Amino acid sequence: MVWSDPEDLDSGAWAVSPRGAGYLFGSKIAAEFNRINDLTLICRAHQLVQEGYKFMFPERDLVTIWSAPNYCYRCGNVAAVLKIDESLDVDESSFRIFDAVADTEENQPNIGRNLARIYFQ
Repeated sequence: MVWSDPEDLDSGAWAVSPRGAGYLFGSKIAAEFNRINDLTLICRAHQLVQEGYKFMFPERDLVTIWSAPNYCYRCGNVAAVLKIDESLDVDESSFRIFDAVADTEENQPNIGRNLARIYFQ
Protein backbone atom coordinates (compact mmCIF):
# COMPACT_ATOMS: atom_id res chain seq x y z
CA MET A 1 0.00 0.00 0.00
CA VAL A 2 2.96 2.33 0.58
CA TRP A 3 3.61 3.12 -3.10
CA SER A 4 0.01 2.74 -4.22
CA ASP A 5 -2.56 5.47 -4.86
CA PRO A 6 -6.20 5.88 -3.85
CA GLU A 7 -8.66 6.11 -6.72
CA ASP A 8 -12.43 6.06 -7.09
CA LEU A 9 -12.70 2.39 -8.06
CA ASP A 10 -16.04 0.60 -8.01
CA SER A 11 -14.70 -2.81 -7.08
CA GLY A 12 -12.83 -3.91 -4.01
CA ALA A 13 -9.92 -5.00 -6.19
CA TRP A 14 -6.56 -3.44 -6.93
CA ALA A 15 -5.80 -1.95 -10.36
CA VAL A 16 -2.55 -1.26 -12.22
CA SER A 17 -1.23 2.25 -11.63
CA PRO A 18 -0.47 4.43 -14.66
CA ARG A 19 2.49 5.86 -12.70
CA GLY A 20 4.38 2.60 -13.25
CA ALA A 21 4.88 1.75 -9.57
CA GLY A 22 2.43 0.39 -7.06
CA TYR A 23 -1.27 -0.05 -7.68
CA LEU A 24 -4.55 1.85 -7.48
CA PHE A 25 -7.01 0.99 -4.72
CA GLY A 26 -10.50 2.10 -3.82
CA SER A 27 -12.49 2.86 -0.69
CA LYS A 28 -13.11 -0.82 0.13
CA ILE A 29 -9.37 -1.54 0.31
CA ALA A 30 -8.78 1.53 2.51
CA ALA A 31 -11.65 0.59 4.83
CA GLU A 32 -10.40 -2.99 5.12
CA PHE A 33 -6.84 -1.81 5.88
CA ASN A 34 -8.15 0.54 8.58
CA ARG A 35 -10.37 -2.17 10.09
CA ILE A 36 -7.61 -4.82 10.21
CA ASN A 37 -5.15 -2.36 11.74
CA ASP A 38 -7.65 -0.69 14.10
CA LEU A 39 -7.19 2.70 12.44
CA THR A 40 -9.63 5.45 11.51
CA LEU A 41 -7.47 7.40 9.05
CA ILE A 42 -4.63 6.71 6.63
CA CYS A 43 -2.37 9.77 6.21
CA ARG A 44 -0.17 9.47 3.15
CA ALA A 45 1.99 11.53 0.81
CA HIS A 46 4.10 10.99 -2.36
CA GLN A 47 1.26 12.08 -4.67
CA LEU A 48 0.90 15.69 -5.80
CA VAL A 49 -2.28 17.35 -4.55
CA GLN A 50 -2.88 20.85 -5.96
CA GLU A 51 -4.83 21.91 -2.84
CA GLY A 52 -2.10 20.76 -0.42
CA TYR A 53 -4.26 17.99 1.00
CA LYS A 54 -7.19 15.90 -0.16
CA PHE A 55 -9.53 13.55 1.68
CA MET A 56 -10.51 10.54 -0.38
CA PHE A 57 -13.69 8.53 -0.47
CA PRO A 58 -17.07 9.38 1.10
CA GLU A 59 -15.86 7.92 4.42
CA ARG A 60 -12.94 10.40 4.48
CA ASP A 61 -10.79 7.62 5.94
CA LEU A 62 -7.73 8.50 3.86
CA VAL A 63 -6.01 11.83 3.31
CA THR A 64 -3.12 12.70 1.00
CA ILE A 65 -0.85 15.53 2.18
CA TRP A 66 1.62 17.31 -0.09
CA SER A 67 4.17 19.60 1.56
CA ALA A 68 6.20 20.93 -1.39
CA PRO A 69 4.70 24.21 -2.68
CA ASN A 70 5.04 24.89 -6.41
CA TYR A 71 6.59 21.45 -6.87
CA CYS A 72 9.61 21.46 -9.20
CA TYR A 73 9.11 25.24 -9.57
CA ARG A 74 6.36 24.64 -12.13
CA CYS A 75 3.27 22.91 -10.72
CA GLY A 76 1.65 25.96 -9.10
CA ASN A 77 0.33 23.90 -6.18
CA VAL A 78 0.02 24.97 -2.56
CA ALA A 79 1.38 22.82 0.26
CA ALA A 80 -0.03 21.62 3.56
CA VAL A 81 1.12 20.49 6.96
CA LEU A 82 -1.16 18.41 9.18
CA LYS A 83 -1.29 19.07 12.90
CA ILE A 84 -2.76 16.30 15.03
CA ASP A 85 -3.44 17.04 18.68
CA GLU A 86 -4.11 14.68 21.57
CA SER A 87 -7.75 14.23 20.50
CA LEU A 88 -6.55 12.68 17.21
CA ASP A 89 -9.43 14.40 15.38
CA VAL A 90 -8.58 15.51 11.85
CA ASP A 91 -10.68 17.94 9.83
CA GLU A 92 -10.08 20.96 7.58
CA SER A 93 -8.96 23.09 10.55
CA SER A 94 -6.12 20.61 11.19
CA PHE A 95 -4.21 21.72 8.07
CA ARG A 96 -1.94 24.70 7.56
CA ILE A 97 -1.80 25.73 3.90
CA PHE A 98 1.12 27.70 2.49
CA ASP A 99 2.34 28.98 -0.86
CA ALA A 100 5.79 28.89 -2.38
CA VAL A 101 8.16 31.76 -1.73
CA ALA A 102 8.58 34.01 -4.75
CA ASP A 103 11.38 32.77 -6.97
CA THR A 104 13.74 35.73 -6.83
CA GLU A 105 17.49 36.13 -6.63
CA GLU A 106 17.23 37.50 -3.08
CA ASN A 107 15.75 34.36 -1.56
CA GLN A 108 17.94 31.82 -3.32
CA PRO A 109 20.60 30.21 -1.12
CA ASN A 110 24.26 30.82 -1.96
CA ILE A 111 25.10 27.16 -1.46
CA GLY A 112 24.99 26.25 -5.14
CA ARG A 113 27.21 29.13 -6.18
CA ASN A 114 29.73 28.36 -3.42
CA LEU A 115 29.78 24.65 -4.22
CA ALA A 116 30.33 25.41 -7.87
CA ARG A 117 33.45 27.37 -6.97
CA ILE A 118 34.75 24.48 -4.87
CA TYR A 119 34.26 21.82 -7.55
CA PHE A 120 34.79 23.85 -10.73
CA GLN A 121 37.82 26.07 -10.19
